[in-house]
Order: sequence, then C-alpha cells, then structure tokens
Amino acid sequence: MSSWLIKRFYNFMSLNNKIIILGVSGGIAAYKAAELTRLFKKEGADVRVVMTKSAKEFVSPLTFETLSGNPVYSDMFINSALRGTHPVDGSQYSALNMPHIDLGKKCDLFIVAPATANIIGKFANGIADDLLSTLYLSVTSPVLIAPAMNNNMYANPVVQENIKKLKGFNINFVEPGFGELACGDKGEGRLADLDVILSRAKELLTSKGDLSDRTVLVTAGPTHEAIDPVRFISNLSSGKMGYAVASAARRRGANVILISGPTSLPVPSGVRFISIKSASDMRREILKEVERADVIVMTAAVSDFTPENYSDKKIKKEDTEGITIKFKKNPDILSEISHQPSAISHQRIVVGFALETDDMIKNAKEKLKEKNLDFIVANSVNGFGSDQNKVTIIDKKGNLYDIPQMSKDGVAEIILDKVVSKD
Repeated sequence: MSSWLIKRFYNFMSLNNKIIILGVSGGIAAYKAAELTRLFKKEGADVRVVMTKSAKEFVSPLTFETLSGNPVYSDMFINSALRGTHPVDGSQYSALNMPHIDLGKKCDLFIVAPATANIIGKFANGIADDLLSTLYLSVTSPVLIAPAMNNNMYANPVVQENIKKLKGFNINFVEPGFGELACGDKGEGRLADLDVILSRAKELLTSKGDLSDRTVLVTAGPTHEAIDPVRFISNLSSGKMGYAVASAARRRGANVILISGPTSLPVPSGVRFISIKSASDMRREILKEVERADVIVMTAAVSDFTPENYSDKKIKKEDTEGITIKFKKNPDILSEISHQPSAISHQRIVVGFALETDDMIKNAKEKLKEKNLDFIVANSVNGFGSDQNKVTIIDKKGNLYDIPQMSKDGVAEIILDKVVSKD
C-alpha cells in the first residue's frame, strides 16, 4: 500500500479536537449510541450529546454525560444562572442562552444515530419543535444520519421520500443494516454497525478544499440504447459511484458538472446536473463541457453497442416468430476526449473505470494505455448496485494501489486524493 494511501488511512484514524454533536432520537437503538459516544471519545473527539424527550425514555442522560464528559442537552433554553458555561468553549453565560444556536457554532460534524422516522420527517420538512430538530436547521457543518426503525416503517414511501429529499440537500446517510429487529421482525432497519458509522464520520471530517477553483466533470450511471419506443438495452449500473465522486468533489470545493444516465438517485446538492439517456447523448454533452474541465472522472457504464435499426413503433410479438437484433459499436467517448490536443496542452487529468469479469488488472492496464489515461480504476461486477466497492487504482507508470472494500463515498475520496497528489 502506498504512502499517500497510508497517510489517508492515518488521517481517518484521528478525530483529535473535532467537535461532534451526536443527536439521539427515541428508538431502541439509542443504547447503541452510548457505545458510539465511547468510540468517538476514544478517537479523541469532543462529543456533545443532544437527546430528544423520547430518547430519554430508553437511555438515561447520565449515561451519556459519563461517557462524553459533557452535559447532555435536550431543552431549547438554558438558564445561565443554573448552567453557567458555554456548551462548547466553556465561557461564562451572562443571560438566557439558546443551545440550538450556541452548540452549532463550533460543530465539526452533526450526527444523528439512531434517527427515527419522526426525526427524519422533521428534518426533511423543516419542522423545528425541539432542540434536536431546531439544531439541525442551524448547523453549517456536514450532517450524517443513521436511520434505525422497524423494517415496514423504513420501507414506507413517505419515509423513503423524506430520505430522498434530504439526500438531495447533500445530507449524508449511513444505510441501515438487514437482520432481526427488536420487535421480532426481520428486515432492513437495524442501526448500521458502529464501525461503519465511525468510518463514515471520519471520511466527512477529513474532507478538505483542495479542489477549489477547479472544474470536475463526472459521468455516471448506465445508458439506455433504444430498440423501439418502449424497449432498450442497458446494464446494471446504479450510478452510485459517480454520484459519490461528484458529491466528494463538491465538498472539496470543486465546480462540478455531473452528466448522468438514468438512475433513481437524488441529484447531489451544488452540482450542475445534465441528464442523458443514450451513449450518443452522453458524447454530445461531454463534448460541450470538456473544454472547461480540469479533471474528468468517467465512472459511467456507457453501452459499447447500440441497435443498428431503431423501430419507430413497438415491435409486436405476433409480427414475428423470432427476432434478431443487429448491433453497431458506439463511439469510444473516453478515448476521444483523452486524445484531444487540448487534453495534453491543458494538462487535464482523465480518470477512467474498467469493469471486468476476468483478467481485471491485465485488461485495465491495456485500457489505461490505449485510452491515454492518467489513472484507471479497476473493479468487478460485484460493485454494481452496492453501497460498497473494492477497487484497484492503476497509474501511468503501472503502479497498483489496492483499495480495501469500503463505502463508495470512501473510494471517491481516495480517487480524488490521487488526482490531487498528481499536481
């Protein structure tokens, strides 16, 4: 493993002097938040716990006060004569103070774990009727939400719509796990493993503005190659990797252009979004934008082939006993843009992806050379649709960087670290 990657992981390991607000809402998983508090403290973080009224029915505030070494907050207003000190910097109060403002002023990360359907609904719709929901509206730090609830509640369309809405606001989520729930049901809704939450928190806290004043063009998702008005050929790409790269680049200060094939993902906040369907659409939009890009990350799974003949009308099964579809090659967009004279003169960094079922490294190296790329990210079909990915990054010199399996958000950060390190 290279020194830059080791440094990245060491950065992940330290939360020294980071101020974390941990919101605890009223679910049975609230007891796990106590252990999460201990883990954050062990990493050197200064943890401030905010509990809802319902959360205090599951775990005593004294537990969190003991583990965090700080007062626990749940009331909107604090009488200075009784409390006496600022919740963050320890300065003395001189009047009635408002923790929903004071707590958020010096917060590095705002986490809610567990997050119930109720608190997610409040966040998504701007309802501020207690300290935790009001604090959410006042913090300017990154926000991380770890849902935990009954599987049927989690699957409810209203809850899913609220989660989708928050993701569209660039709110970060740690997806719940699958397993047996406290109610006896089995399904998706368990609080994510604490080490996963810890790792995700570290990723967010190590983000930096090292791509400020840079334009990053990202492609994502599949393409749909039409056979007739209702049928097409495509692939299983979810777009998650590309959207993770776009979000990470935006967090790091870049001007981001995201060109995406059809997905069900919310558009990351702050990016310029261009929706396409086919490979020819993708090519057209990329060529419009390529000259302004300093970095191009081509995660999209662009179809290599498209039907040779498109039918204007739906092909009826009774019209033929069988059907043969002839295909023609789509243009090689990646090769086209990486060989442009402007790509060389502009010193543009181009990153490609190689999805392989066999001989992954060999095929990726060949693609790297043929397409004149700065880096290529090799991965297998196992990453399709998953929130996790295990990849190998290969540079022009043939150096291999094996990345252990981690969230696609984490992989995105490491890809951008490699891009930045090339400067």
